[in-house]
Amino acid sequence: MREVNLNRLSSYKMKTYAINYLEHTFIVDGLIKAIEKFANGKILDIGCGNKPYKDIFAHTIEAYIGCDIIQSSNNCVDVLCEATKIPLPDNSFETVFSTQTIEHVGDFQDMVNEAYRLCKPSGHFIVSGPMYWPLHEEPYDFHRFTKHGFAHSLQKAGFTVVEINPNGGKWALMGQVIIQTLPTWLTFPKILKWLHNKLFIWLDKKYFDPINTMNYVAIGKK
Repeated sequence: MREVNLNRLSSYKMKTYAINYLEHTFIVDGLIKAIEKFANGKILDIGCGNKPYKDIFAHTIEAYIGCDIIQSSNNCVDVLCEATKIPLPDNSFETVFSTQTIEHVGDFQDMVNEAYRLCKPSGHFIVSGPMYWPLHEEPYDFHRFTKHGFAHSLQKAGFTVVEINPNGGKWALMGQVIIQTLPTWLTFPKILKWLHNKLFIWLDKKYFDPINTMNYVAIGKK
């Protein structure tokens, strides 16, 4: 049974000394670019939680509907349902959005198919999910995705693949693994976490190589 009122991310902003800062920074950067380029009209957020990205859509939003399998800690979910069975009409949204949810859906292809059904013709599906991340929200943690896996799933549903972008390269991933691997008694003080995160962001930008990334943001067009 999934936990009700699970504490969810409430803002896309994060302190530089946070343990998950490297992963979060690159994901948010990728999502902002995708939203600004492709999102418009009515938005459906699948796995919305506390709708931490809602403000980013403000430039183009007509309506913002969030669905999730459980109510969020801030009571932000509009439609309680499974991601594979959303009780809304076909062709209802210009943009379907889902971030860091697809790995928690056992039948993830059914979720992608549902996004296609709900998109209006020429609408976009913006979806993000991990290639690397530790187990989380167990036992509801089922999948990790390569860019080819995302492409296959989008095309199988009927989408045309527009973009699939990595969120950070191998240096960012290395920095994230290091800070998550240290035993708790070696946990950095805030200033060292800040320096660690800044260093690995600099290394990643200077020697960018996405062969080993943490995450992808994929965009499909109906």
